[in-house]
Amino acid sequence: MIRDDLAGALLVVLLMTGPTSAGRTPKTASAENPHMNQIGQFGKPNPKAPAELSRFDFLIGEWGCEAKFRPAAGEWQTLRAAWVGRYVLDGYAIADEYRMTDGNGKLIVLGMNFRSYDAEKQTWNIKWLNAFSGTWTDLSPSELGGVHFSGRSVMYAFKEPVADHKYTRATYTSISKTHFMWRGEKSDDALAWSEFMVVNCYRGKK
Repeated sequence: MIRDDLAGALLVVLLMTGPTSAGRTPKTASAENPHMNQIGQFGKPNPKAPAELSRFDFLIGEWGCEAKFRPAAGEWQTLRAAWVGRYVLDGYAIADEYRMTDGNGKLIVLGMNFRSYDAEKQTWNIKWLNAFSGTWTDLSPSELGGVHFSGRSVMYAFKEPVADHKYTRATYTSISKTHFMWRGEKSDDALAWSEFMVVNCYRGKK
């Protein structure tokens, strides 16, 4: 029942959000590429990369997450998740992998976000790759306003590809060195929003 309810709505989580043990990079890094990650390392930004990329640097590292999800009709469900972020492509982009399991430990969400900044157009390009379906979702479409920053908080909205609502708005907030929160809100008109998911992530927590 949980999987049926979450199959669509949880696709939005980026949050949702760096490879875990099943997808780590080789144990040795190429001497010709100092930005290539080793196990336990998460890369670094390229000095030539846009400074704006640092707005998402809070995702870098390993995070253990506690998630609460409310289906369209039902009570809040408690789930577990893991989020791992790394600098990739010689430090010009950030890739962060998100995986979520239900109460029985069954994997129900698996995918990766890719984040880069177009300095010429002054716009963000953020895409979610759903590992199960092999499909991409644009998380920062210009028609929905792109990416917004307020202090250390980040927000963007996108068209929901498979869930029972049309739009999802994602907000990263309460950001510190050891914690951040992802809040998901849903809407059918991109005007009125209601909360359907909250994910609290803690650095290094298993």
